[in-house]
Amino acid sequence: MRTQAVLVFGVISLAAASAAHALSVDELVAKNAAARGGLDKVQAIKSLKLEGKLRFGGSLDLGYLQYNKAPDSVRTEATVQGLTQVQAWDGKEAWQISPFQGRKDPERLSADDAKALADDAYISGVLIDATAKGSKVEYLGTEDIDGTQAHKLKVTLKSGNIEYVYLDPDHFLEIRTVAQRKVRGAESESISDYGDYEEVNGVYFPFSIATHSKDGGGDVQVTIEKAQANESIDAALFAFPSKPAK
Repeated sequence: MRTQAVLVFGVISLAAASAAHALSVDELVAKNAAARGGLDKVQAIKSLKLEGKLRFGGSLDLGYLQYNKAPDSVRTEATVQGLTQVQAWDGKEAWQISPFQGRKDPERLSADDAKALADDAYISGVLIDATAKGSKVEYLGTEDIDGTQAHKLKVTLKSGNIEYVYLDPDHFLEIRTVAQRKVRGAESESISDYGDYEEVNGVYFPFSIATHSKDGGGDVQVTIEKAQANESIDAALFAFPSKPAK
C-alpha cells in the first residue's frame, strides 16, 4: 500500500508539474512570432506583394495578386481571360469590381463584407500584436488536426468576428484557421489550411493556402510563386477609384 501511495503521489505531482508548465497565450504568441522569424522582423515588414495562381473549384485557374500595406490595407486581384476581379480595403472602407458578374464599375461593399476584408488586412496576421489591434486571444487547449495535436487559440477580432487559429505543436506556425463571420444576418464559416512556408525578408509566410466554406461557397487553392516585401506601394491602390473602370 505504501508503494502504491508513493506511486500515485508521483503521478499526481507529475500531472501538476505539467499543468504548471502549460503554455499560456502570451507564450504561444511569442513562439509563433519567433517561428515566423522574430517579432522585430515581422513588424519591420510594412508592405507585401504576393503573386501566384488561384484555383477555384478544382478546375478553374486564375492569376492572383495580393497587396498589403501597413497598418491595415489590402487588395486582391484574380484574373482570367482579360477580366480582373478586385476586392480592396483601405483601412476605412471596402469596395470591389466584379466583371465576372457583369459589373465593371467599382462598388462599395456592405459593412459585413468590409469586416471580412479588414480581418485579413494585417501583414502580421491576427495573433501578433492582437491587443493593439483591438482583439482578444484565448487558449483552448489542443485539438486533432489531421493527426496533429495542434494548439487552439480563439481570437475575438475588433470587428466582432471570431477566428480560431491552430498552431503546429513543434514549429508553432499556423496550420489552420477557422473564421466565423456573420454576413447579412447569417452565420458563415470558412476553413483555411496553410503550408509550404517560405522566407520573405527574414519572415516566413505560407505559400500554399487552401480554403473551403461550410456554406458551399466552393474550394479555393492559392499558390504563391513570387513575393516582395517593403517595396513602394501607392496608397491609392487601395482607395475607392475616383473614376469608373473602363
